[in-house]
Amino acid sequence: MTKKTTAKTGEKKNTKTSQQKKPTQKGSKKPDKEVKAEKEEAKKEVPKKEVKKTDKEIIAELNDKYLRLAAEFDNYRRRTLKEKMELSKSAGEDILVNILPVMDDFERGLVTIDQAKDINAVKEGIQLIHNKFKEFLKQRGVKEIEAKEKEFDTDLHEAITKIPAPNKKLKGKVVDVVEKGYYLNEKVIRFSKVVIGE
Repeated sequence: MTKKTTAKTGEKKNTKTSQQKKPTQKGSKKPDKEVKAEKEEAKKEVPKKEVKKTDKEIIAELNDKYLRLAAEFDNYRRRTLKEKMELSKSAGEDILVNILPVMDDFERGLVTIDQAKDINAVKEGIQLIHNKFKEFLKQRGVKEIEAKEKEFDTDLHEAITKIPAPNKKLKGKVVDVVEKGYYLNEKVIRFSKVVIGE
């Protein structure tokens, strides 16, 4: 061997030994400071366990919630009952206030009937009161059910009796109305009592 080859082999040996001396990253040990820092981070990440409540504490808490809820419901019930009572007392107030003028007209009519000498004036007065009252009912949504000479309808009429029809056209139809029926906003509040032709 020449000097050059021995020098090269010596260099190779040196590089191998220097590589062996350097610790590899995979198997290397970390310094103590790094290990401590990692442990502290791990402690921070782990959530703290909640302290478990005893059965007595849980029962007491639930009981307290139940009592509060029951008290709130009782207060609500009392308040709504009071509101309903007040509403039922004054529910018809609006209607009664508006019907009072009709009552006044009747009273004035009764006073004038005793002193009246002209029967036509009395008739006119009664007719005016009737029209006023009819208009009041109309404003409140009360409407008369048309029944005379109409087909008998069980949804609107209540048959009292049957009589022979005066003519063939009135067979199965309403011949006479004994008591008028009424709608309240398209709902039947009183059926017409009628006589049917057969």
